[in-house]
Amino acid sequence: MNPGSIYRHGQPIVPLAWQADRPWSRLRGLLGRPPLANDAQQALWLVPCGSIHTFGMRYSLDIVFLNRDGHVLDWHEHVKPWRMRQCHGAHQTVELAPGSLSRLTPQCGEHWQWRCK
Repeated sequence: MNPGSIYRHGQPIVPLAWQADRPWSRLRGLLGRPPLANDAQQALWLVPCGSIHTFGMRYSLDIVFLNRDGHVLDWHEHVKPWRMRQCHGAHQTVELAPGSLSRLTPQCGEHWQWRCK
C-alpha cells in the first residue's frame, strides 16, 4: 500500500493515509492489521471501492464514500464488525478509526484528495 495524506480544500486533514489500489491490497484492507490511530491521524483510502465489509474485523470503523472525482457522497460512523455498507455512485472509500468523523465533520459534495508522500 502506498503512503500519503488526505487533503480537503488544499489542507491536510489526515496526515497518514495508505492507498489500497490493487486487488490484493483492497481485499485485505485492514484485516489482520492493528486499529488505525484515533483523531483521524490515519486512514485507508480504497480505490476503486463502492462498498465495504467489516467481516473478520475486531474493531469498528468510520467510513466515507467518495465519487470518482473525490467528492463526498455519504459517510457512516462506528460501523461495527461483521457489517456491510455501500453507496450508490461511490468509486472510492476512506476507512478511519471510530470517532474520526466527529472531528473531520464531512459535508456532502466537498472534495477530498489523497496525495502521495
